[in-house]
Parts: sequence; structure tokens; C-alpha cells
Amino acid sequence: MSRTESIQTPMAKARGLGSAKKGVEHWWHQRLTAIANIPLVLWLVYSILQLKGADYLAFTTWLADPVNAVLMILFVISTFYHAVLGSQVVIEDYIHCECLKLAKLIAQKLVFFALGIACIFSVLKIAFM
Repeated sequence: MSRTESIQTPMAKARGLGSAKKGVEHWWHQRLTAIANIPLVLWLVYSILQLKGADYLAFTTWLADPVNAVLMILFVISTFYHAVLGSQVVIEDYIHCECLKLAKLIAQKLVFFALGIACIFSVLKIAFM
């Protein structure tokens, strides 16, 4: 140990060893998607209640409306992104094996991405029928 290291305070030793500068961004994205989900979920619940008892044709006609199709796509994107962010935190906090953690994070992102694309494709297919 050099002389300069021995006289450093604990704070001086810790400086520069903080976060990787991504934690705050992740936190903000999760909060913003949560806020975005509030009106989208309210719209979806209201729409489902209005469609209660509707048949397939009524539902597809409703979803083919451009406003409803766009709101549904926004709901899918916001919900899946929020889910990715939330499950990423759980994996990072509770999986301690680094190789397993990396594999789960990659698999989780791929699965959510594939499901989100499938949902968006389905909405677009109905909207453009």
C-alpha cells in the first residue's frame, strides 16, 4: 500500500466506484411507463366494458378503428417495456450466478420482444383487414 492510499478517507477511496450511470435512466423509464400505462389501462377497461357481450365482428370492427388500433399498440409497447424493466430488476437482484443472470436477461428480453411483436402484428392484421 502506498503512502497516498493509506491517508485517503473512505469517501476518497470510494469516489469513482459508484453506479454505471444507468440506474437512474432505468428507474425513470419504469416510472414513465407506469404513468403512461394509467390512461392506457383506463381506456382499455372502459373499452372492454363497452364491448361486453360483443361478438367477434363487433370486436374486430372496434379494433379496426384507427384510434383504437393506435392506442392498443401503444398499450402493448408500454406494457411490455414496463414488464421488461420490472423483471430485469428482479433477475438482477435475485440471481447471483453471473452466467445464469446474463442468460436469463437475454432470454427474458427476447421473449418479451417476440410477444410484443406478435401482439402488434395481430392488431395491425385486424386493423388492415
